[in-house]
Amino acid sequence: MRRSRWAAAGALMTSAALVLTGCGGGGDNSGGTTNKDAGITVFNTEPENPLVPSNTTEFGGSQVISALFTGLVEYNSDTTAVENAMADSITDVEAKVYTIKIKKGWKFHDGTEVKAKNFVDAWNWGAYGPNATQGGSFFADIQGYDEVHPKDPDGQSGPQKAPTPATDKMSGLKVIDDHTFEVTLRDSSPVFKTKLGYETFSPMPDSFFADKAGFEAKPIGNGPFKFVSRQVGTEIKLTRFDEYTGADKPKFKDLTFKVYQSREAAYADIVGNKLDFMEELPPNAMAGKQYKTDLADRAIERQTLNNQTLAFPLYQEKYKNPDLRKAISMAINREEITQRIYEGSRQPADGLVHPLMKGYLKGQCGEFCTYNPAKAKEYLAKSGFTGQLKVLSNTDGGHSEWATAVANSIKNTLNIDCVFEPATSFGDFRQKVNSRGMSDMYRAGWIADYPSIENWLNPLYKTGTSSNDGEYSSPAVDAKLAEADHAKSEDEGIRLYLEAERMILQDMPVVPLWTQNTISGKSNRLKVAKLDPFRKLDLATVEVA
Repeated sequence: MRRSRWAAAGALMTSAALVLTGCGGGGDNSGGTTNKDAGITVFNTEPENPLVPSNTTEFGGSQVISALFTGLVEYNSDTTAVENAMADSITDVEAKVYTIKIKKGWKFHDGTEVKAKNFVDAWNWGAYGPNATQGGSFFADIQGYDEVHPKDPDGQSGPQKAPTPATDKMSGLKVIDDHTFEVTLRDSSPVFKTKLGYETFSPMPDSFFADKAGFEAKPIGNGPFKFVSRQVGTEIKLTRFDEYTGADKPKFKDLTFKVYQSREAAYADIVGNKLDFMEELPPNAMAGKQYKTDLADRAIERQTLNNQTLAFPLYQEKYKNPDLRKAISMAINREEITQRIYEGSRQPADGLVHPLMKGYLKGQCGEFCTYNPAKAKEYLAKSGFTGQLKVLSNTDGGHSEWATAVANSIKNTLNIDCVFEPATSFGDFRQKVNSRGMSDMYRAGWIADYPSIENWLNPLYKTGTSSNDGEYSSPAVDAKLAEADHAKSEDEGIRLYLEAERMILQDMPVVPLWTQNTISGKSNRLKVAKLDPFRKLDLATVEVA
């Protein structure tokens, strides 16, 4: 759910497909003047946690965090190139020691100035093991991370198992003055600057550390919008922060994220102009390309940096055998499902790395991502598995159709009982995933945090990392990823990440399903509304008629 780059970020998105503006593209098509005092409504799922950047790693929360906070860098919405935001400059010595100067006079929503210590304090808090933040592992490059986030003897980390840290401050973070801080990494990492646009690296005001409960009730950011109110399960209201000094100043006033229990209900509101923006249309809108009739030039299409997968709870005995996992993958007819349900707007996946990423190599998954009934049955026999399989998914995200189709494909190919079992809301579903309470394979997916091949591997498959929800662990893969992280050149790093990708796919901890052209919808009130590469509404582009 998230962002990313590499050294030549501008080259990552040169495909014309990435800047598709088909079906109107969200451009100016209504004429007239812009109403800068207007309010808009945007589809959302219920955020899983309170709105704390380092503890928010899913889409519903990330959408809100992106509006509330501005980081050191941001990603160009057309090219994904890394551009300074709060950073005035970022310099490095051998990609290991980074000196970061921030812009002066930038304010939090409570009127206090954003200082270097607000970044350092926020990162230390996010990395501190007992705080159990979901984004904590993103700070693992920083020297001293292991001291604030120690592992238990079995190699796991977290407050339940790991010993209490002797310190709550990473030795690699040093405040130089009010507007300068220094970051020393454990080893060189050219991709570190790219990561800094991910919301986890946001600054936090002093008031957060003085009163965490108060902050959670009324979050205070440094971004273009400030918090107004939150009604759990219904909506989150923000309003423009008129003292915001960033370049991406909003051209409208009020922003309401409306929580829906189904994408189908939200789509009906988009069609009826009762909702202003929805970042991804549901399957019923895709069937027969109904959205073209319903929305005409109010539809927006572009390729985005996200994929869909089927994840295995490897902590369940049932799914420990890789032969069963490979049988399941080869039993899924991706081509048929993407054509029948999504009218070809999804592309069958052939690996873990997104095709738009620099370094992507076609066919990394090989036969294991190819529909092959005979091979699937052969691997099922090798696994020795008998019994029932289930595909689990939340029901408020438009996933029921494809999850049912996947379950049926597995059932019909392998001649075993396999059913789709709907879960509750996305927030409840994610809480179960995080508490390691999944009993069967389940819907998963990834939206890039930042545009880099590294982001498609480390957070998901390195032992103990933030989004490794299935608890996959391979010492050989960990070693290969570490080697890639500290490669001396971009090309060498890509080669090593690709080797790691092949190694992971031999274990099949998740089943790659498909990538996509994202088709969004907007109301007739919006003169301009563009989708960014990370499948979010680019708020800086929005203009209301």
